[in-house]
Amino acid sequence: MRADNSQHIVNAARRRSQYTRAKAVQALRSLDAAGEPVTFEGVAKQAGVSRSWLDGQPDLRAEVERLRAAHRRAPSSTLPVRQRASDASLLRRLEAANARFQQLAEENRGLRDQLARALGEQRADRITRIERREDDEYR
Repeated sequence: MRADNSQHIVNAARRRSQYTRAKAVQALRSLDAAGEPVTFEGVAKQAGVSRSWLDGQPDLRAEVERLRAAHRRAPSSTLPVRQRASDASLLRRLEAANARFQQLAEENRGLRDQLARALGEQRADRITRIERREDDEYR
């Protein structure tokens, strides 16, 4: 009777499964870090696994879908998802920019009024000087 070597086969299959999983996770990370779109096909191709295998891994599938959705929201961004600004952060920055815009608009209005007054005074002084000269010439 032959010895039971099935444990070796089970161990080899387990190691192969862990290695395959590690390649898929690495492919996900590298695509995200490069700012490239994360798709099932892209991850499968880079990791050297089948799309059906990848689709059968619930956690990897969820991560691909999450990254794919995040990339759709910000397609022009080359930053990894974890480094992108949150919606709340972007909203605060927009509010700060609007507040600064209002402040600058008020300042601009004040400066325009100041300039208008200064130009008006300058014009009035010029007219006054011209009138004085004309009065001096007729005397």
